Amino acid sequence: MFQSKPKFVSVAFVRGPLPLLGPAFVAAIAYIDPGNFATNITAGSQFGYLLVWVVVVSNLMAMLIQYLSAKAGIATGKNLPELCRDNFPKPVTRGLWVQAELVAIATDLAEVLGGAIALQLLFGLPLLVGGVITATVAFGLLGLQQRGARPFEVAITGLLLVVLAGFLYSLVRGGIDAGAVASGLRPQFDGKDSLLLATAMLGATVMPHVIYLHGALTQGRYVRNTELERRSLLRSQRIDVVTAMTVAGVINLAMLVVAAQVLSGGPAPVDSIEEAHAGLSAALGPVAALLFALALLASGFAASGVGTYSGQVVMQGFLRRRVPLVARRLITLAPALIVIGVGVDPTRALVISQVVLSFGIPFALIPLVLLTSRRSVMGTLVNRRRTTWVAGAVATVICALNVTLIALTLTG
Repeated sequence: MFQSKPKFVSVAFVRGPLPLLGPAFVAAIAYIDPGNFATNITAGSQFGYLLVWVVVVSNLMAMLIQYLSAKAGIATGKNLPELCRDNFPKPVTRGLWVQAELVAIATDLAEVLGGAIALQLLFGLPLLVGGVITATVAFGLLGLQQRGARPFEVAITGLLLVVLAGFLYSLVRGGIDAGAVASGLRPQFDGKDSLLLATAMLGATVMPHVIYLHGALTQGRYVRNTELERRSLLRSQRIDVVTAMTVAGVINLAMLVVAAQVLSGGPAPVDSIEEAHAGLSAALGPVAALLFALALLASGFAASGVGTYSGQVVMQGFLRRRVPLVARRLITLAPALIVIGVGVDPTRALVISQVVLSFGIPFALIPLVLLTSRRSVMGTLVNRRRTTWVAGAVATVICALNVTLIALTLTG
């Protein structure tokens, strides 16, 4: 599955870190998957710029988390599920695996629904047919891995740029209220609905399955026999993470700003992707609507491939077992197709799926923080105490937000 060609490292020392970029861009596609479309557009259309701060904070969290995951792969040669299996009691490992599979189902729901909605907007296809097509394309993307890691990374990065181009066009056409954006940087809520959306936005931005995946993308493809090689790789991956997560953050912020600028203030809030598509067409013209649909399609296709890839890493890492790709895809795809088949509101299902993902973040993040803080695991690349404290604070904030959401839901 993974390449380990020495030429990548030798090039890194001669020509700089660019040849080592790529793993974080694969992870980044999960940060702008169709769930982000649903949550950011709903947040912007209903609450304007109120939740801009959630996008910014979530993106900063994502940078730290993905960096730690990549670092664990470089330091140990193992991904997070493998490290959990080696360092935690068996019952704990099995419990982490079960919740990771539930997260995979929620992830697949968002990705397949997003691709299906995009195909319906572009070609009028039934959602069920679009869902099957999205799943099929994911297989094609994964097939690129047979040619090595780089073709897969290039394809995913290309789809990421399609999403970026779509929203930059709408952002330029719609304009930006700089004062409103600045006011949205102050942490604040406006009732339970805004808290629900903030949690969903967090779940859509900080994705549990790519916390598991990122270490697998770095663990075996580069030579890292010496301390010099490990630290050179770590520097290149830091650049990779910051660059990729910045691109993902710009896309997420553009989604919210476009919705706040163009889709808010109407007689009724825009609460579906289909309404957002129609609203963009009315406000900015058919080109904006077309690019929006293409961005959604690119997001659904790419995220579906990355999600299936991470599912394999989870299964193999926690249980030391490999399930045939087709069988695994059918297991996680079935709930998404059921949701489509019974006629559940697609956008609402996307938002709820992101809340489920948010609940899964601590089960990936806490083990990551614990393991990367252990010198016995990480060696000389162990976290600095300050890094561990910051990462621990991130995990605490996420857990507190989820507990608050549960309390408000049960009492509301």
